[in-house]
Amino acid sequence: MVENYIVSIDQSTQGTKALLFNLEGKLINRRDILHKQIINDKGWVSHDPMEIYNNTVQVIKNLVEASKINKDNIIGLGISNQRETSLAWNRKTGKPLGDAIVWQCSRARDICEKVEKLGVADEIGEKTGLRLSPYFPAAKIGWLLENISGAKELSEKGNICHGTIDTWLVYKLTNGTSYKTDYSNASRTQLFNIFDLKWDEDICEYFGINIKNLPEVCYSDSIFGETDLEGFFNKPIPIAGVIGDSHGALFGQGCIEKGMIKATYGTGSSIMMNIGDKPILSTHGVVTSLAWGINGKINYVLEGNINYTGAVITWLKNEVELISNPSQTAKLCYKAKTDDDLYLIPAFTGLGAPYWDSYAKGALIGITRTTGKAEIVRAGVECIAYQINDIVEAMSEDAGIPFKELRVDGGPTRNKYLMQFQSDILGKEVKVPGAEELSGIGAAYVAGFSLKVFDETIFANMKRKNYIPEMDRKTANKKIAGWKDAVRSVLSKK
Repeated sequence: MVENYIVSIDQSTQGTKALLFNLEGKLINRRDILHKQIINDKGWVSHDPMEIYNNTVQVIKNLVEASKINKDNIIGLGISNQRETSLAWNRKTGKPLGDAIVWQCSRARDICEKVEKLGVADEIGEKTGLRLSPYFPAAKIGWLLENISGAKELSEKGNICHGTIDTWLVYKLTNGTSYKTDYSNASRTQLFNIFDLKWDEDICEYFGINIKNLPEVCYSDSIFGETDLEGFFNKPIPIAGVIGDSHGALFGQGCIEKGMIKATYGTGSSIMMNIGDKPILSTHGVVTSLAWGINGKINYVLEGNINYTGAVITWLKNEVELISNPSQTAKLCYKAKTDDDLYLIPAFTGLGAPYWDSYAKGALIGITRTTGKAEIVRAGVECIAYQINDIVEAMSEDAGIPFKELRVDGGPTRNKYLMQFQSDILGKEVKVPGAEELSGIGAAYVAGFSLKVFDETIFANMKRKNYIPEMDRKTANKKIAGWKDAVRSVLSKK
């Protein structure tokens, strides 16, 4: 009997993963290729779009060759992607007009300030569910059009494409025949009306964007085109699903019912609560997006994004050299003095939800004579849990839905100290899946739904390790109060 497979691509901030699944949803193999983080003296963060595309092609080839499978048995491809990272390219040549602006990068603050002066920030929030911020692609694309030579002329002639990494990969993998995105990614651009489910002409105009140059928006489980992977496949295979990475993780976690919540710990973090088929606009600093469009139905989410979570660990390793490997953090956390009240506020490029302060500066608060390496590392680890707690609190207030547990995923979930501390601070059970690649799993599941080889029974296959709260609430609440005081001390006066 021939065994068929689905390949998913998880194109993330640090690199590109290719994952191979059988039709029972089991992960068979994985391959990764990192790409360069381009950071200039202004702190702008960029990626090379051609490097990302070439790595995508190569990592699939590596996966197939390492797995020793017949590539003719691959029946479809799913894609998950780093969402707000934005780029522009020439529609005729398919060549990028410059490097992509990474989601972390706040260089488009001036664009947001111009838009804010128009007095339309509230309108934008009411239509898109998103606060006006350089974090989102609307400002990033506006910046590209203003600052890249020839971009405006191409835009006026309709010879430009711009959008997020999913659209770029679909376009390149289909040799320029498909210029599409899905509902999840579109909802994160700050150009998409999440009530009318279409690009908003007025908002596009505010950011200097020609609505005619935007991609077609599709259900996440659509067929986005076909690819032969530059001749690697003997016959083209369908790109059968596209979904933003955090949305993919929500789907892969099986958070398909109203009130279910997950946190993805990556370079940054995304915390999402499924709020069902009706949008709720936040009044507590988080945002509203589309979860996905699957099986002809739309689901909405509340979401909070944190710029620096796993990236804090990278900072501890690379910039301040307190650790040589992320695996050392848990041991140092347990070694740190228990009565030390040190807080690390990782506002390296401002603070995201629920504070939304692009001008906030990072700080270490509460240093004493006995503060040492272990205490600083522990503060770096604990700031991840505090930031996630901030967002979970805001979501629960907005939705009016008490949550029972937090499902988590991502590399930092391997840190037992962090997971126990997260459970203690939340006062809720934290569930860690046996697999780490939830964004890629979600993309594979979406493709499987599209190809009618998976259904909702697939979610029962996930095995999990559970953490239950051990810290008493009085202590936890005191720690949370100290964190909030520390954050308030770094917020800008702007």
